[in-house]
Amino acid sequence: MIDRRARRATLACVAALLAGCVYVPFTTVMYDQDCHIEARHMAMQPVQIGGLGHCQGQGCAELLVAAGAVAAASAVVSGSIVITGNVVYWFEKQGRCLAQPGAGA
Repeated sequence: MIDRRARRATLACVAALLAGCVYVPFTTVMYDQDCHIEARHMAMQPVQIGGLGHCQGQGCAELLVAAGAVAAASAVVSGSIVITGNVVYWFEKQGRCLAQPGAGA
């Protein structure tokens, strides 16, 4: 019986940490001193969009699995967007840097 309570407590703690957490991409702008241009860069940040509330038994386990699946899926999708965006921004920066007279030595 203690094992069951310990599992429920652990599950509740993990659920509270993962509940409604998704990853979203965002873009920052930095000034590149070498090229004298503004360059963009993408990164990811976790955002908590809600909580699981009070649940019990099997329903809580199902919600926890769903929350974990959503968090993992958002990390994969957002990670793909960030990687693709950074590749595009890198090519854009290289083209703009080469177009600047006297930049990029």
